[in-house]
Amino acid sequence: MRLAARPTVYEINTAVWLERLGRQRDRRLALDEVPAAEWDRVADLPVDAVWLMGVWERSPAGLRVALANPEIDTGNRAALPDLRADDVIGSPYCVRDYRVDQRFGGPDALGAARDELAKRGLGLILDYVPNHVAPDHPWVTERPEVFIQGSRAELAEHPDAFLAIDGHVVANGRDPYFPPWPDVVQLNAYSPELREAVVETLTTIGEECDGLRCDMAMLMTNEVFGRTWGARAGAAPAEDYWPAVIGAVKRVHPDLLFMAEAYWDMEWALQQQGFDVCYDKRLYDRLVHDPAESVRGHLQADRDYQEHLIRFIENHDEPRAAGTFGPAQERAAAVVMSTLEGARLYHDGQLEGMRTHIPVFLGRGPDEPRDDELRSFYERLLRAVAESNLRDGDWHLCESSGWADNDSYRQLVSWCWSTSGGRELVVVNLSETPAQARVHLPWGDLTGRSWSLTDRLDGKTFDRNGDELARDGLYVGLAPWASHFLALA
Repeated sequence: MRLAARPTVYEINTAVWLERLGRQRDRRLALDEVPAAEWDRVADLPVDAVWLMGVWERSPAGLRVALANPEIDTGNRAALPDLRADDVIGSPYCVRDYRVDQRFGGPDALGAARDELAKRGLGLILDYVPNHVAPDHPWVTERPEVFIQGSRAELAEHPDAFLAIDGHVVANGRDPYFPPWPDVVQLNAYSPELREAVVETLTTIGEECDGLRCDMAMLMTNEVFGRTWGARAGAAPAEDYWPAVIGAVKRVHPDLLFMAEAYWDMEWALQQQGFDVCYDKRLYDRLVHDPAESVRGHLQADRDYQEHLIRFIENHDEPRAAGTFGPAQERAAAVVMSTLEGARLYHDGQLEGMRTHIPVFLGRGPDEPRDDELRSFYERLLRAVAESNLRDGDWHLCESSGWADNDSYRQLVSWCWSTSGGRELVVVNLSETPAQARVHLPWGDLTGRSWSLTDRLDGKTFDRNGDELARDGLYVGLAPWASHFLALA
């Protein structure tokens, strides 16, 4: 299945979700046991694709490392005070093999889940971890040449950075800014044997899904990999890792979507190397910490760059949105991320206001009260995005102005869409004080008639004179963190 343009993606922590669904049966469900009503609930939001995070076989060796790590144990107990021994199942990013874990039903169960999604017009996204594998992954013994190698002397001097496995010394996985990760071993992005093996693996995975979310994708670029590993990695190849890998896989699966987890301002580089969409972590950080002018500045970047970003205010790595933003601020941030160019990502539990960040090592989450009002807001917002045809429209950042004695317009961000269904205007107050502005619309045919503006989020309608809209702009007054999502007719 080819995913829709500018897709709406819903991320599910597979282990935690299946445990929750199976509580009435006193066991975790398999993927082929998920009730049809649950798939309907996701599809009805509506979304375009489900990212089943963490379906691959987890590593027993990695689990032993996790169980012995006091910091991991502290994080697990903070999220789950009634932690049981069987709640810790290991990291989904410490992959033993790219085969669906039997605790989720294995490959056939995943195929059944994909069929259920396809019946509802939804695609399936799965993970790929390019930088490292578990120390008990088959490649460690079968293809030792694909790893960063070490020596016995280095192992003796730096036992926290190297492992001895089956007669070989290999480096623990890492990035350039933090100590090595003790539960994984480092693949060599420069190795032609690795690239060949990865193309083979991803071509196989591409038979099972419609998209791949690539963990910490920037680590495998020549630039970052060389900075991390230096001469140990060998000579940098002329072609970067991702163009070689993505190009080869897309020759077999041309519609397979590649999504990059990207940081350190590497989004544009990864887009140029073949990724369809990249995380927009900068927007997230600005929505959390910065004023509206910072968000507006971010949205002035090149249109082609904007088109290949995926926006979010929560995922499995970030704190829960309900615990990061105030209630009204979260709604404002959600309207922003949902109505921009590119793709959008929502996380299971975000829509219900869950506040506990669940470590990826856990197979169970805590019981938390659900915010029905927030869920209703998100349902209206996602429905508005779908019904306004934003995926086939033309986006335009709007200018705003104020008055000599009132510059509160600086607290607002605004943009509009011209779509096959009509015209849409979004205005958001990203501040804790009221704001007023004249929002200047780009359409040249506003004059000579009146316009009806209906807010898709609350149903309120405003009638405005087209001559005034063209001459002065639309007057907007918004309470703190309030927003409009207006359909013009």
